[in-house]
Amino acid sequence: MKNVSKFLGLTLAVSALFLTACKKKPIHPDPMATATGSGVDPTAVALPPDGTSLTGRDNMGTPGDENHSVVDPIYFALDRSAVAPAERPKLKAAVQWLKDNTGKNLVLIGHCDWRGTAEYNLGLGDRRANSVKKYLESLGVDASRLETLSKGSIDAKQTGGDAEWQKDRRVDFVELKK
Repeated sequence: MKNVSKFLGLTLAVSALFLTACKKKPIHPDPMATATGSGVDPTAVALPPDGTSLTGRDNMGTPGDENHSVVDPIYFALDRSAVAPAERPKLKAAVQWLKDNTGKNLVLIGHCDWRGTAEYNLGLGDRRANSVKKYLESLGVDASRLETLSKGSIDAKQTGGDAEWQKDRRVDFVELKK
């Protein structure tokens, strides 16, 4: 009888372990499946409290404009968030800008092309902005001088081909106004 109760207890413990430890991996949306998510307003984005907006890809602003990109944008391949070796010299220019403007900070704004759901593109834009932030930190930039923002595919153009859509897969550098 003593062995039966030990066996029963061990069986219950092993069963409980298998039932609680075997979670399925989450299914990530396919970025090519839809242009926008169903029931999601693709223009919904958190804007600064003062009501200002940030400029789009074809209007990077002019010097003196509060939305002017201070260095060249970093461009990404389709569905990628890692900084490509060809884009890294631009990050050195951003480091130099921060050294030259010690009292100023940057907002790194992640963008995507129109393909993929709104939710997926917001996440991808966030990963791109954070990838650039981490790379800048590895070059010695103080993390407190960098903020990230994802605009996803809010400003993306749906017309044209891959050459046009490449311009939407980027991170912009905008001076943070206090």
